[in-house]
Amino acid sequence: MRKVMIALTVLVLFTILAACSQPKVEEVKSNEAAAASTTQEEPAAAPAPAAQATESRLDTVRKRGKLICGGNKNLAGFGVLASDGSFSGFDIDYCRAIAVAIFGKADDSTLEIRPLTASDRPIALQTNEIDVLVRNTTYTLSRDTEWSANFGPTTFYDGQGMMVRKDSGIEKLEDMEGASICVQTGTTTELNLADQMALRGINYTPKVFPDAPSTLAAFQAGNCDGFTTDKSGLISQKQELDDPAAFQILGVTMSKEPLGPAYAHGDDQWADIVDWTVYCTFSAEEFGVTSANVDDIAKTAEDPNIRRMLGVEGELGKGLGLDNDFCANIIREMGNYEEIYNRNLGPDTAFSVPRGLNSLWTDGGLLYSPPFR
Repeated sequence: MRKVMIALTVLVLFTILAACSQPKVEEVKSNEAAAASTTQEEPAAAPAPAAQATESRLDTVRKRGKLICGGNKNLAGFGVLASDGSFSGFDIDYCRAIAVAIFGKADDSTLEIRPLTASDRPIALQTNEIDVLVRNTTYTLSRDTEWSANFGPTTFYDGQGMMVRKDSGIEKLEDMEGASICVQTGTTTELNLADQMALRGINYTPKVFPDAPSTLAAFQAGNCDGFTTDKSGLISQKQELDDPAAFQILGVTMSKEPLGPAYAHGDDQWADIVDWTVYCTFSAEEFGVTSANVDDIAKTAEDPNIRRMLGVEGELGKGLGLDNDFCANIIREMGNYEEIYNRNLGPDTAFSVPRGLNSLWTDGGLLYSPPFR
């Protein structure tokens, strides 16, 4: 009996010790999960520091204190550099208008014109050398993608033309079989010329030059039978020839050339600022608001569309990150579209380019501003 009691006591003690050493079910599961995590996953990395917000183009321009606008220095009427270092022209005025929208004025302290050749343009945009490009640049699909550029509203609807000597006997493209044609490289002009001559089955020899002055000089020297570029450029550069009356621009239009400002992809606020700067000039002409009457109209206008455009009511400017009266400032300093056009290309200039498609939609043209509301 004593031996039986001892055996039972030993059995009980063994059972108790075994129970004490056995982990609980929850602990087993927890340990198994921890082991699985250790063997199957890398240790969690420390949280990355929060990414710094990219500075907006508007902030960059304001911090710098001036707008850098890519322009032309060799195309009278659109962008030309004078001997005193000043720039003038239709495109240059739109550079100024953007500076006015941001700073309220456009002078040497708020605007730098960066002269570019045609082939310089994509690099200047892609490397942020410039904030905006306003340099007789055609809006095309490949430039939208390959240049990584966005285009603002078209400020000048143009088309490619051909200039020849009056005594050449050439009256149409078909008369240019076997002719040599001066053309500038790095432009849409080269491809348009090749397309149009191929469609007509005309054999020709292109003579390519790096910029507008050298192209025009070669033509004037008689190195080419024809000179092709946008018609606006032909009208401008014809005036630079020694005897403009000895040359004529053919009636043919070989392409569509919508010209306007361009800017790099990636900043919607900046795109809006450039776009609404242009629309301001269109809308001002439509409403009859000029540099001479803008202040009076701002005080007396009852039309809510005009009041919003001029910043008298609403907060449209703040939505762009600008002063509410940004458009009034543009009109006061630069004028409306008609004033900008006439100052550089209109009937009182050497070029006297008819408005044509560059008339307001209300006059049968293509210029149209979305509403200021």
